[in-house]
Amino acid sequence: MKHILIVNGPNLNLLGRREVEIYGTRTFDDYFTSLSAKFADRVQLEYFQSNHEGALIDKIHEVGFQCDGIILNGGALTHTSLALADAIAAVPAPTIEVHISNIHAREEIRHRSLTAARCMGAIAGLGLPGYELALMRMLDF
Repeated sequence: MKHILIVNGPNLNLLGRREVEIYGTRTFDDYFTSLSAKFADRVQLEYFQSNHEGALIDKIHEVGFQCDGIILNGGALTHTSLALADAIAAVPAPTIEVHISNIHAREEIRHRSLTAARCMGAIAGLGLPGYELALMRMLDF
């Protein structure tokens, strides 16, 4: 059974209440419960969220040498954090970047991802199902 870590960055703890016109009304905890149940026979899913860059990096360092993959939504840190990009590059676990919104249809600063080049792929604009697509790819990898 594979072990996959989902890492969510700043402000994603507010899903379901934050900018619902962009992110929808479902909380990530509710979505994670459904996702875990759907794939319970195939994968051990772990979830970590923090609003602090260092905590995200520490978690990637902690788990990235032992898990089979990381699904990362770095939130706004995607566009600003070389340190987060370096953390992804520092561990052997393959990483897929996920964004709930279409970052290319938003403010110009969100069009560029500093972390995507360190990932095996990126999914944007498909809502919460983007995590499931990333997970399916991880299971086939």
